[in-house]
Amino acid sequence: MRVLGLDYGDQRIGVAICDELGMAARGIATLVRKNRDADLAAIAGFVERFGVEKIVIGYPLRLDGSEGIQCDKVNRFARRLEARLSMPIIRRDETFSTKEAEELLRETGVRKEKRRAIVDRLAACIILQGYLDALPHEEENKRTTP
Repeated sequence: MRVLGLDYGDQRIGVAICDELGMAARGIATLVRKNRDADLAAIAGFVERFGVEKIVIGYPLRLDGSEGIQCDKVNRFARRLEARLSMPIIRRDETFSTKEAEELLRETGVRKEKRRAIVDRLAACIILQGYLDALPHEEENKRTTP
């Protein structure tokens, strides 16, 4: 099953895709936000190109677990995606995903100028990989719970 991962931001959207086995995520694009229709069309293009069955979108909860203004923006965008694509849109806590991506890029020696171009794509990859890694564990819990 192919799953698309998104790191939704006010200026850019990071995009990642998993392999056919649903085991590994890789970043594929950073979309510079234009307008709602262009953003939705670009994501629909990835869905069609890769045969995506569901989308995981980063959900920016606050440190205390509550929802803030950015969660409202993600929810609106996710509802529009669901309406346009008729597929599940899964919200996944993305707390610190961008910070983790920035730190990883800094540690690997990527210059600051280049980091901006790839940080959102890497954050989408981190969000999607976290979702993929949790799947077997969630399935195992379902089987063992009476």
